[in-house]
Amino acid sequence: MKNPNIKWIYLIILSVIWGSSFILIKKSLLGLSPYQLGAIRTIFTGIILLSVGFYHLKDIPKSKWKWLLISGFLGSFFPAFLFAIAETEIDSAVASILNSLVPLNTIIMGFTIFKIASTRRQILGIIVGFIGTAILILKGSGLNPNQNYLYAGFVITSTLMYAANVNIIKRYLQDVKPLAIAAGNYIFIIIPALIILLFSGFFTSERLNHPNLLQSLGFVAILSVFGTAIAKVVFNKLIQISTPVFASSVTYIMPIIALVWGVLDGESFSIMQGLAAVLILIGVYLSHKRKV
Repeated sequence: MKNPNIKWIYLIILSVIWGSSFILIKKSLLGLSPYQLGAIRTIFTGIILLSVGFYHLKDIPKSKWKWLLISGFLGSFFPAFLFAIAETEIDSAVASILNSLVPLNTIIMGFTIFKIASTRRQILGIIVGFIGTAILILKGSGLNPNQNYLYAGFVITSTLMYAANVNIIKRYLQDVKPLAIAAGNYIFIIIPALIILLFSGFFTSERLNHPNLLQSLGFVAILSVFGTAIAKVVFNKLIQISTPVFASSVTYIMPIIALVWGVLDGESFSIMQGLAAVLILIGVYLSHKRKV
């Protein structure tokens, strides 16, 4: 008999891991450019996933490979670079807050493109959570007027890609093992990442002698092992045992974790943002309910 609470355990684990990823990106940028960060993160993660999941690739039906390719670029490759670029201008907590648009985009894409139904209660949960997210964004812009919010567009673009990826996995890769999905994704994206790294200036003497390089590589290693490799497998499993909306609701709790890290790192935080965080949690609760 399946444990009905297991999806909540996965959700909490992912929230802590991914909520911590934004501060790790910020720290990694101290010694790396955003393109170098995105490339190294992809390469590190690919090595890990392919070393433990290569055996499972033989079990993937041929008809699924095109979806693994699309899923790899939308769910892993492009966001790794887009978030790094965004955090050169906006705080790590703000990036996490903007990432909360994923569940809303998941519902819209699921309904309009992938024909995946959502209940009225789930939609209500997304709306409540989105209101909380909007408050967080507005308060964040007020507390940080010097930040260039045009760079928020990189995060918003990533949320559209994540939403599409969630629906692709749910609709076309439901019967593929989570580890096989993750390893299959990186079969396609690890080579492009290597090419970008070669042309990014990483191997110049200036970069290799950068005083923060080793520290940044350490942060990228942690980000790759936990924030991408382990989390990606757990997330694929969560999508399969729940709904696309519930799985993407992890982005509602992530900002709370990210805000805590941000405060510890000197980023601003207000009481209104705390109240907004409560709204976000209410949205998560409502969005997982199946009854209309």
